[in-house]
Amino acid sequence: MSYLELTNICKNYQVGKQTFNVLKDINLQFELGEFVAIVGESGGGKTTLMNIIGGLDHDFTGTVSIAGQPLDYHHERQLDQYRREVIGYISQTYNLIGHLTVLENVMLALDMTKLSHGDRLRRAHELLANVGLTAQIKKYPQQLSGGQKQRVAIARALAGDPKILIADEPTGALDADNTADVMAMLQKIAREGRLVICVTHSQRVAGAATQIAELVNGRIKSQPVTTQNVGTTQTVASLPARPLSYWVSVMMAFKHMRHTWIWNTLIVVGTAIGLFAVMLFNGLGTGIKGYINHEMNALVDPQSIMVMHQADNAKDRDEQAAAVYDPAVAGGIAARMPVFTDSQLTALRDLKHVTNVEPGISATNATIAIGQQKYAAPELTTWTSSDPTRQLKAGHVAGDNQIVLDKSSIAQKWSATRWRQLVGRAVTVSYQTFNQKGQPVTVARVLTVAGIVDSTSEVGLNAVNYTTMQSMRSAARVSTQPTFVSVRIKSRVQNQVVVNEINHLSINGKHPFAATSIAATLDSFNTYVNIATKVLAAIAGISLIVSALMIIVTMFMSVSARMREIGILRSLGERRRDIRRLFTSEALMLGIISATLATGLSYLAERGLNHGLAKLTGGYALVQIQLGNVIAIFVIAIIIAWLAAILPARRAARANPIKALAAE
Repeated sequence: MSYLELTNICKNYQVGKQTFNVLKDINLQFELGEFVAIVGESGGGKTTLMNIIGGLDHDFTGTVSIAGQPLDYHHERQLDQYRREVIGYISQTYNLIGHLTVLENVMLALDMTKLSHGDRLRRAHELLANVGLTAQIKKYPQQLSGGQKQRVAIARALAGDPKILIADEPTGALDADNTADVMAMLQKIAREGRLVICVTHSQRVAGAATQIAELVNGRIKSQPVTTQNVGTTQTVASLPARPLSYWVSVMMAFKHMRHTWIWNTLIVVGTAIGLFAVMLFNGLGTGIKGYINHEMNALVDPQSIMVMHQADNAKDRDEQAAAVYDPAVAGGIAARMPVFTDSQLTALRDLKHVTNVEPGISATNATIAIGQQKYAAPELTTWTSSDPTRQLKAGHVAGDNQIVLDKSSIAQKWSATRWRQLVGRAVTVSYQTFNQKGQPVTVARVLTVAGIVDSTSEVGLNAVNYTTMQSMRSAARVSTQPTFVSVRIKSRVQNQVVVNEINHLSINGKHPFAATSIAATLDSFNTYVNIATKVLAAIAGISLIVSALMIIVTMFMSVSARMREIGILRSLGERRRDIRRLFTSEALMLGIISATLATGLSYLAERGLNHGLAKLTGGYALVQIQLGNVIAIFVIAIIIAWLAAILPARRAARANPIKALAAE
């Protein structure tokens, strides 16, 4: 039983309706240790026969057997394994990959063995030393002579210790000296126990063979002629093979990117600009929302809910407006003014998420007397925790028998320059109200100014604490029950839930409360900012479509330019998935590098814009790029790159190895 046996091999080409018979009933048997020369005229089918033996061409009839086991040429994985473990290939055109060094070209075949990385390196150095290229291991193919390139091809073909070495016109491009060297190497390889099959026109090469098979018009002219006795052969122990690892594909993609760095730089910059714009707009939206919330929180407390009595409806407000001009109306309103009872306050305290309930009393049309001067205060109210202490410009919050005066409507009218000197001074506070009988009563008391507040409210903020207001009203014999309540909650996110609960709270079959909060307004405004941010980001994202098209075009151009490389890799035993990984990895690296560059540009822009706008925003960072923005950009970049690589990578993986090897 021969090691390699070809039985009834036929190969036809169909051109239109015409059929061309390239190989006709080829029957050959070869043993290990033979140096076989297949000779014949050009177009006689020699290369086609070599492609069939090499596992590259599967569109034929007949059987190829290795050590008595027929190969299934319709089983892609088996053919890949066959090329990795059994076949070594040497071409007339060398088939070296231009962007890889001499050492890296040899390592291509070794990367599909189970040797450790160190062992693979040692073997590659040994093989290159055996062919006399120790000094050229760091050079690229274009820096070598023809003979040196052929030596690299031989070293690579021997890397995996193949049983069969196929040489297609190995000396066709060499001078006489290099031809002699190459032939000596091939003879030595055969004597080591390998089957060397050489396709040649050269009589010199054929004369060095141990057996000659002449192919004429697709047929073997006669039985192979043995020209020499096969010498003593050694047993060749093949290296254990394995499929190419993903990491090797990634490194190959990186090396190609490095080789074509100018073009790839343009792609990276174009993609990074789009990613940068998206990230910057999202960071700007986050910063603007934060700034608005920061400023609003300085004015009002979003964790505080103002609760009025439901009786404060439109009809009552109309009557209160009329009361300014008609004392009789005012007296009637005062007599039935709704207030909060203790049970109602308890009901509010018992609500979920409520941490505190602060009752308050508010009065209108108060008068503040400072010495002989009197100033109108549209409203006198009680201070609650919802009133921001940030607005205090002098002094502190009012204690018992103290008052906080409004800066613009009271203090600066008293003195535009010395208004701070009001702190600690006694003032007389008074306002008119009505008792339960509807009779007018004046509530008045001398209070000490505790602080000056710069309020943004149209009516200003003149406030005492709840105890002082109750004491003043008690002395005037009028109701001390609260007219409003400030409800404090645990977190702003619970604001709307608590507002709804208060408005729907039922006591004795009625809904007595009307709750309002600034948080709802803030939420609405934040929604508008979010919409604007997303629209701007989407507009910027249009450039990402252009970036994706750029990557697609780049990948398709790369596939076309690297078609020979694809054929080389497939002839070495790489699988289709390895080819897909090669191009997908390159696209993903483009995406990751683009996202990295975009992130760096975004942080630089963030720093510059925040520094430039610091005076306008009081030092608040108006651009806030968060970790989530960075992660999102990397995810987007990877998805874009992956989608852009699908079609080109698929085309590369499906390329016919024979046509790919013949590509220029």
